[in-house]
Amino acid sequence: MKADPTTQAKLLQLAEVDAEIGRLAHQRRTLAEHKQFEEAEQRVRDARDAAVRAETRAGDLDRDIARIERDVDGVRARTERDRTMLAGSGIGAKQATELQHELDTLARRQGVLEDEQLGVMEEREAVGAELEHARAELAAAEEHIAEVGTRRDRAEGDIDVSRAGRDRARAELVTVLPDELLADYERIRAKGGVAAGALRESRCSACRLELDRTFIAQVRGTAADEVVHCEECGAILVRGK
Repeated sequence: MKADPTTQAKLLQLAEVDAEIGRLAHQRRTLAEHKQFEEAEQRVRDARDAAVRAETRAGDLDRDIARIERDVDGVRARTERDRTMLAGSGIGAKQATELQHELDTLARRQGVLEDEQLGVMEEREAVGAELEHARAELAAAEEHIAEVGTRRDRAEGDIDVSRAGRDRARAELVTVLPDELLADYERIRAKGGVAAGALRESRCSACRLELDRTFIAQVRGTAADEVVHCEECGAILVRGK
């Protein structure tokens, strides 16, 4: 394959632009903000889980408190009814004894319920404080992830601006390259290496290896418009004038 030396020289510009594009892509992938955002996401998840656990426990305790209050109200209502009946006329001794026994039982039951109610209310107070703390932690975590997300987006945006400029430069360069030469370059580049390098004395700038003197002599004896490749890395070897 043949190509004018001046045209071949443009491959070095293209290789430089591609290297910059690669560096920008790597920089975007490895931004510190990505790791920070992942950590912030985990913090939000942990804080949300803690809040949900506290809310669930608070809800369970609220239902327990409501149940106990209903039971206490029922005992009080039953106690008031029995006292009214006991104070009424026409109550026989046996019925009076039974009513008094039931009142004693109701009093003990009310005492047990009120003790249970006090314990649950104390626990609910503690869980309430835990819930308040969990919600504060969640709010702080959400604020933090928003800040990290803003920094990440700004850093990505700055890189994207630079990348857009390099993409435009690349688009301009490829339009002036012959299809066959460009195809050869892209084939080499697709393998993951540097696709074009300058021959500097006896060294290839693409792989930076010292080349065999016999190979160098062959290259020097090849026509200037002949496209040659590095014997080490396969890159298009661009010779100086």
